[in-house]
Amino acid sequence: MSQAPEIATNGVVTQTGKSIIQLDRVTKTFWRGKEPVKVLNELSLDVPEGSFEALMGPSGSGKTTLLNLIAGLDKPSSGTLMAAGTNIGTASDGELAKWRARHIGFVFQTYNLMPVLTARQNVELPLLLAKLSSAERRKRADTALRIVGLEGRSDHYPNQLSGGQEQRVTIARAIVHDPTIIVADEPTGDLDRQSADEILALLEKLNKEFKKTIVMVTHDPAAAERATIIRRLNKGQLQ
Repeated sequence: MSQAPEIATNGVVTQTGKSIIQLDRVTKTFWRGKEPVKVLNELSLDVPEGSFEALMGPSGSGKTTLLNLIAGLDKPSSGTLMAAGTNIGTASDGELAKWRARHIGFVFQTYNLMPVLTARQNVELPLLLAKLSSAERRKRADTALRIVGLEGRSDHYPNQLSGGQEQRVTIARAIVHDPTIIVADEPTGDLDRQSADEILALLEKLNKEFKKTIVMVTHDPAAAERATIIRRLNKGQLQ
């Protein structure tokens, strides 16, 4: 059973152990014409290394914005965000691209698989930028598919797989380069309950057995209960 952590009055979650993600008074502002829209408002938190975090909150609360900042897809408007040893706010776009390739694995609600590629070829995609032989890429892709239980589907195309199997391919693609952090945006949103439970069990396995730090955005209370820490956002702040 998941437990909500203690939250100090300043919104910083109190945890023990080494932090892999640290936000200090992070604000993110977007512009709607000339009108500023503050999506995150001086948000501070520490994410312990090896934790499985669930981010919950109503639509517009800032969950996906926070996930994108942690993943280095965007930068804070103010404040400091350190993730896996890198200051996200001060790193250049080129530095962030290299950092993501080393440290971040992405799992999306809509899978984002290439329909003309097999499961193995889809999983190999993050490795194309690495200096690896085709044999080494294949070996690593096959290992990732075996971890997610799809070793018998490596030559299947996405349209030959169920939704749950497609999401397993997505997870295999996310872990094939052995990332430090896995970010998952509504990973069970398009799945039936049985398939969703299987995906959540797989994420738990990656967290417990492979010690991956996982940050997951979800609206599903059943999904959040699989996490070790549940964080709730509302109007850009931790509640």
